[in-house]
This record gives sequence, C-alpha cells and structure tokens, in this order.
Amino acid sequence: MKIPFALITEAVDELSRRKLRTGLTLLGMLFGVASIVAMLAVGEGSRREALRLVSELGLQNLIVESKKLSNEQLKEIRTRSLGLSSDDASAALLAVPGAESVALRTEIKTDQIVYGQKVETGHTFAVTEAYAKQSGLQTGAGRWFESGDFATQAAVAVIGPRIATQLFGSADPVGELIRVNNVWLQVVGVLADRAKGKSEFEGIKLGLDDERIFVPWDSAKMRFPVRELEDEVSSLSLRLREGTSPEAAARVLQRLIEARHNGADDTTLIVPMGLYRQNQQTQKIFTIVMSSIAAVSLLVGGIGIMNIMLANVLERKKEIGLKRALGATQRDIVSQFLAEALVISGMGALLGLLAGIAAAYSIAALAGWSVAWSPLTLMIAVSDILAQ
Repeated sequence: MKIPFALITEAVDELSRRKLRTGLTLLGMLFGVASIVAMLAVGEGSRREALRLVSELGLQNLIVESKKLSNEQLKEIRTRSLGLSSDDASAALLAVPGAESVALRTEIKTDQIVYGQKVETGHTFAVTEAYAKQSGLQTGAGRWFESGDFATQAAVAVIGPRIATQLFGSADPVGELIRVNNVWLQVVGVLADRAKGKSEFEGIKLGLDDERIFVPWDSAKMRFPVRELEDEVSSLSLRLREGTSPEAAARVLQRLIEARHNGADDTTLIVPMGLYRQNQQTQKIFTIVMSSIAAVSLLVGGIGIMNIMLANVLERKKEIGLKRALGATQRDIVSQFLAEALVISGMGALLGLLAGIAAAYSIAALAGWSVAWSPLTLMIAVSDILAQ
C-alpha cells in the first residue's frame, strides 16, 4: 500500500502529542535493532581477527614446536631424544604426504640490541629462507634475505618496526650496523607494521613481529653460541600443497616425530586449519545464541508497536467515525494508522542502528575486541527495519 508523504507528516504530528508513550515504544525497537547490529559487528570482527591471527601461522602449514622445559626435565628427556632438529624437518619433508616446503626457526638468547648509544631489548631468531613466505612476513623497507645471504653466511638482519623506531627514530635503518649481544649485523630490511591486535590465538602466543630481529640460519649458527641441552630448532613449519588434508598430514607428522624422538614428550604439534575451524564453530554457536536473544528483543519491540497502535485506534474511535462520516474510506483510515506504525518503526530502527554502532565500538574498546562490518550485517539491519 502506497502511503502519501502528507500522511507521514500527519503521523509525526499525531505521535508527537503522545511523547512518553511513543518514546517508550521506540525503546523496545531501539534495543532490539541495536543488539542485532552490535552482535553482528563484533562477531564479524572476531571472525576477521581470528583469520588474521591464524594467517601468521599459515592455514596450509603444520607447525612443530619444541616444549619449554626446565633443565632437570631436559636432562631426563635428552637420554631418549636430542630434541627438535633440522634432520626432523628433512625427514618430515620426505615422509609427510603433500609436503611442499619446510621453514625453520630458532630463538637466540638476546641480552641487548645496540645502535650507537642506544640500548634496547627484543627477540632474535635464526630462520631459513622459506620462513618469510610461510609466515606471511613482508618488508616495509629494504628487503628480505636473499639466497646469497644464506650461501655466504652474511652478517645481516631484518628488524621489526618497533625496534627500528626505538633505535633509529625517523632515520632509515637500512644499511646501518647494529650489535646483537656481541655480534655486529647490517640491517638489510625492516618488516612492515602489521595490524595491531591480539598476539595470541587459541592459547598459542604468536609473538610480535615489531619486536623481532631475524638473522639467516647458517649465519646465526656460526656467530651465536648454542646453549647446553637446547633444541637445535625452536619450531619447524611444514607447508602443504593446496588440496592436502591438514588433519591426515598431521597424523603422519605426529607419528614421525614420536618415532624419531623415541616417544619423548618434548614437542607440540599445531594444526592452524584445525584451530581456525574450531574457533569458527564456537563463533557460529555464539552468533546463533546471540541472534536468538536479539530476535526475541526485536519481537518484543514489534509487539509494543502493535500495542500502541491498538490503543490509538481505541482512543480515536470518535475521530475515525467523524472521518468516515465526512467521506473517508476504510483504506484512508488504515493508511493513516499504517503511516504512524511506519514512522515509529523507522525511527526506532534508525536510532537502533546508531545505538548498535556505538555499542559495538564501546564493547570493542572495553573488551579489546575487533569490530568489522560486512554486507550481511547491513542487510540484516535493513531487513529488521523493513520487517517492522
């Protein structure tokens, strides 16, 4: 039914005469729409944040990490296992179905990072050539390591943006020399600053790239001393070809590591794709529950509109009778009250949309969550407006 604009104006005037009743009715609609908008925005932000975090691990990767153990535990473990090593990586690349490449990383105990008179702290890692690609690292200035850096055991480093800012300020660090512990390294690149957010996913600490320094694998092994009893490799990342089942490959990798380590419990296997699916399943359940609650709230708001319109009809029987006596048709009367219902629904939905946006960002600020908007979010919000 087409409603003339004049009827909308008349409806606004009529509702403004009953401000308290209209305002209370609007609240039901406002809270219903706001809860749906806020819930969907936070849910979409959570999904994207999970995808961002797991991308650091790599959806097509399998990761084996050496466990952090005390010296007493290490002494007992070393009677059966030499710890995670580059030989394990080579064996995994040959034995695991669908394995495409492998990247190694080991942490170097870092006492200090020095440039001129400035002394900072950070984390230093020795990495192999494939590490940047498999971890999604990109340089914002300079370059990543080249094959020649690994072949010649070059004393070079790629540093994170926070380290670069603290040591060099606004100056370009590429080409400058820094000292890590007692080893001089030439900076050849600075990592791009990733989006800020959580640095932990499903209990796994990812570390912060902006606080890291990376050194070529063989160069680090030659220049930095190895601590007693420590693993040769802190973590190995096995990249799988597209279409390979991560779960099936993980089972093979788990059995391989257990066999090579004589059953010693000194490693942890991480399947990023499995973690991501688990996270999304939990998120899906959360979204369904919250959507149901929000839908009930919206339904209550709709019933409130029905209630006020029924009350308006009963209060204005004389007005309706007079209009009918003057020639108004039943369609004219219905259009008048439909216009009032439309005004209440539209105002409530618009205010709810604004309140939902504000609530989403408030929740994100207080809880440290992310907020994101998708076409689905806007379509559902608009459908709520139309449905009322």
